[in-house]
Amino acid sequence: MDEERQLVINRLNRIEGQVKGIRKMIEEEQNCSEILMQVSAVKAAVNKVGTLVFQTHFRQCLEKAITEGEDLEFVDDVMKMLGKYIS
Repeated sequence: MDEERQLVINRLNRIEGQVKGIRKMIEEEQNCSEILMQVSAVKAAVNKVGTLVFQTHFRQCLEKAITEGEDLEFVDDVMKMLGKYIS
């Protein structure tokens, strides 16, 4: 789990750098199409982080349900969370 957390933190650090780069591009009045390309890259990176967080959460819930012999009621909660993420 620590490895997954570090992966997400590393991705967020890269996203932070990308956002700062976009701000600088705007301040320097660079080409709009290049700025939009960078915005698109940030959106994709943020979506990937969300997917990783969701996958980790789902895996942890599933492992807990299996090891503790719980039913799979948590699936409803996970599906609600997925709905919020997708929206």
